[in-house]
Amino acid sequence: MIRKAGIGALLAGIFAFAPAQAQAQAQAHEECGKASWYELRGRTASGAMADPEAYTAAHRTLPFGTKVIVENLANGRKITLTIVDRGPFVRGRVIDVSRRAARELGFKSRGVTRVRVTLASATSPAAEKTGAKSPGCR
Repeated sequence: MIRKAGIGALLAGIFAFAPAQAQAQAQAHEECGKASWYELRGRTASGAMADPEAYTAAHRTLPFGTKVIVENLANGRKITLTIVDRGPFVRGRVIDVSRRAARELGFKSRGVTRVRVTLASATSPAAEKTGAKSPGCR
């Protein structure tokens, strides 16, 4: 028989570990793959009104409100976007960006490009100054 105090202590231990684990995963988050753009009218999955001219994006798993840096690997352009929706729902794609973001990243007319997606809070000032890139994206 398990005591109530034992269950409470167990749950407290699990919940104390979960934020630390999530934070470690968030700091190490980097994805490379294809990005596409979309123009949604109405509400996003987060409940916000969609705005094709906003700096927003859709990602399958990142929490709503997360700031990410998206770099177009073809031309080196970077912008910071906020995750407000879910997607993309096409195999091989890692992020859908708004029409404005695609225009600023320089791939609106092509529709799809290779990108690196990193958490905005995970980038270090030293890496930004030196232009250091991870070996995972080409």
